[in-house]
Amino acid sequence: MAAHQVEAMLEDAENLYRESLKELEAGRIRKAAENAWGATARATDALLYARAKVEIVRGLGRTRELYKLVQRDPEVNALNLAKEYNDRLLHLHGNCFYEGILEIPGIDLEGLIRDTGKYIGCVRKLILSR
Repeated sequence: MAAHQVEAMLEDAENLYRESLKELEAGRIRKAAENAWGATARATDALLYARAKVEIVRGLGRTRELYKLVQRDPEVNALNLAKEYNDRLLHLHGNCFYEGILEIPGIDLEGLIRDTGKYIGCVRKLILSR
């Protein structure tokens, strides 16, 4: 995979993020949550390829590869990206989108959706630093 393909994944992540914000503003939190999760997944795919040279994997394979990267890459570990990824996987993708749970005690779903932009920004910085 070439650098332009990694950039295309990041652009896709950013587009999904923008869509999630539009959905959120329209009051469609379930759709916003799924778009934010998709943005997280695409950004993570780009990170895994750029920093770990792992081809795109889906589902638990992506999670497994992210954990491996966190263990051997102190920069990735320092940004707490595994926790951020897992919060979105569990709450945005699983609970909100699949289960239709729109209010979770102790979890700010709207904040999690909005903060997805920070996740993508951290991934972009990590990719550019290599």
